[in-house]
Amino acid sequence: MSRAQNHEFQEWWNKQRQSNHDLLLSNESSHLLAIDIHSPGPDRTVGKDRSRSARQLSWVYLLKFQQIAASLSSVTSSFLVLLRTANRRVTSPDSPADSSSSRLYRVIKAFLIVVLLLLCFELVAYFKGWHFSPPSVRSAEFVELLYANWLHVRVNYLAPPLQSFANLCIVLFLIQSVDRIALVFGCFWIKFRRVKPKAVMEYPMTSSSNQDEEGNSTEDVNVEDYPMVLLQIPMCNEREVYHQSIAAVCIQDWPKERMLVQVLDDSDDIEVQQLIKAEVSKWQQRGVPILYRHRLMRTGYKAGNLKSAMSCDYVKNYEFVAIFDADFQPGPEFLKKTIPYFKGNDDLGLVQTRWSFVNKDENLLTRLQNINLSFHFEVEQQVNGVFINFFGFNGTAGVWRIKALEECGGWLERTTVEDMDVAVRAHLCGWKFIYLNDVKCLCELPESYGAYKKQQHRWHSGPMQLFRVCFFDILRSKVSLTKKANLIFLFFLLRKLILPFYSFTLFCIILPLTMFLPEAQLPAWVVCYVPGIMSVLNILPAPRSFPFIVPYLLFENTMSVTKFNAMISGLFQFGTSYEWIVTKKLGRSSETDLVAFERESEPLVQTTGLQRSASESGLDELTKLETSKKTGKRRRNRLYRKELVIAFVLLAASARSLLSAQGIHFYFLLFQGITFLVVGLDLIGEQVS
Repeated sequence: MSRAQNHEFQEWWNKQRQSNHDLLLSNESSHLLAIDIHSPGPDRTVGKDRSRSARQLSWVYLLKFQQIAASLSSVTSSFLVLLRTANRRVTSPDSPADSSSSRLYRVIKAFLIVVLLLLCFELVAYFKGWHFSPPSVRSAEFVELLYANWLHVRVNYLAPPLQSFANLCIVLFLIQSVDRIALVFGCFWIKFRRVKPKAVMEYPMTSSSNQDEEGNSTEDVNVEDYPMVLLQIPMCNEREVYHQSIAAVCIQDWPKERMLVQVLDDSDDIEVQQLIKAEVSKWQQRGVPILYRHRLMRTGYKAGNLKSAMSCDYVKNYEFVAIFDADFQPGPEFLKKTIPYFKGNDDLGLVQTRWSFVNKDENLLTRLQNINLSFHFEVEQQVNGVFINFFGFNGTAGVWRIKALEECGGWLERTTVEDMDVAVRAHLCGWKFIYLNDVKCLCELPESYGAYKKQQHRWHSGPMQLFRVCFFDILRSKVSLTKKANLIFLFFLLRKLILPFYSFTLFCIILPLTMFLPEAQLPAWVVCYVPGIMSVLNILPAPRSFPFIVPYLLFENTMSVTKFNAMISGLFQFGTSYEWIVTKKLGRSSETDLVAFERESEPLVQTTGLQRSASESGLDELTKLETSKKTGKRRRNRLYRKELVIAFVLLAASARSLLSAQGIHFYFLLFQGITFLVVGLDLIGEQVS
């Protein structure tokens, strides 16, 4: 029955197609479905169409196969190039701190292997349904028996010690959080009560209205009211920034006969030495008392450089010494704002000023650094200066009483944190410190992750070196028991040792392990809520940085790897703890500052009657520097193995937490793992070719 109907329908359809051929062509774009039912009789065109379609189809498949093969070949070659590049950038470290022999790297690499094996095991158990109905020890299958024994070992032998260790880290975390909250409340109290150090006298600030046509002050100035001040600029191969620091120090609003500038150059680059000598010569011709010093025996890094400079015979004629690193640019009134605090305070040994950053908005890395350092200066330094008159000297942008330096033993070369060393010894000798939060000194933040990592390694290994060598000196000192306890428990143990210890172990080791040993748990408030509150407190001194609060929290946990490694190397005196690498500067504000410095120095040129052509302009030197930068060696992004390995550990742990439907832990591990991956691929900070 159906055959007859189909045959009749076909004849009708053929007639309609013949008569309405033009209509069908015009309506071809309407996408109507055409049904063509062929008769069972033989049709020669059908065979030809089928053979032609088969050949075309085979050619299409062959073409697609060739395209796929070419794509695979291209992807494979690109992958091999990527592997070779990655291997080159991983196995050619810039410093021993990143070498393949790193103990921490070997440990976390073994930890990654264990985590991946456990993840594979747990995936098999999940798809077998053993998470819901665990197999018994009496099971006949080998895999089920193995998983049952693993559960027994996990519950009875692994989870209890892990939980105890986690509880210890949580206690340390809470103690450090209480210390952080106390510092913040102390800062609020200072702001509310408007507590500030007070000077017994003030120097008049020289303005353009108080100068004559030759640039001389029209006010009556008694030179004897200005103490003798030595200004030191230690530097080493500071090609990018030497000119701006020398210029900023040379234009200090201070009687020239009552000051002396020492440029302490430890550069081993002959070209840089010549540039610095030319800059010093230029300012000498302008009437500035400035000297160039270069050591033949470059021992002791910065401490050895400063120690050598203080051994000069003429230093005994000076009462104070101001120290500025090569990238620091003090304002013209720096000495007039700091020296008055020494008047009437014979027990005052140090006046420290705040750092201000010219490139804090350059990239994400500098923004995150600005959050950290803003809290350090606004809260830590200010609170410690007001309540206990002691804090760690920041190594620059400060003024020391030379008598205090001599009494505590001067600069020593025993650690890489000579600034903290001399501050601790001066404190033990009874000297007091003052911190001025309102006096700011411009400087530059490291813009690449490599430079920042090396800086943080030195800053966190040095305090542990110092703690080893001065522990018994603290106990034998004559200061009060309260000051001894503050130095040992708060200054060294809590803020220099415990903080990097629990940050790394709690969030990078214990948290991933609890995903594979669920019998040991970390509460959600430890993982999320308390760190969030601490991040809010840290970001209060830099309120414009609130949009970066989440990246700040994740990045601080990422930096815990570097800080923990540095702390361990300094505590146990590993080779990298005595490594000193000068932090790379880029001189972001050089051109603008040089223009300002050239304008500020015009009165000096007029006073001394010198022509500007007597020495090469700093702007010309800057042009030469930019030309040398363009023709220099291209830099490349590096790969950081420890960060990459921990990234894979955290991502594997996040996959395991997904099987257990642990929401907060999963998101934290996922985003923290992605952050480690971004940092490990050197995608944060200055982007280089």
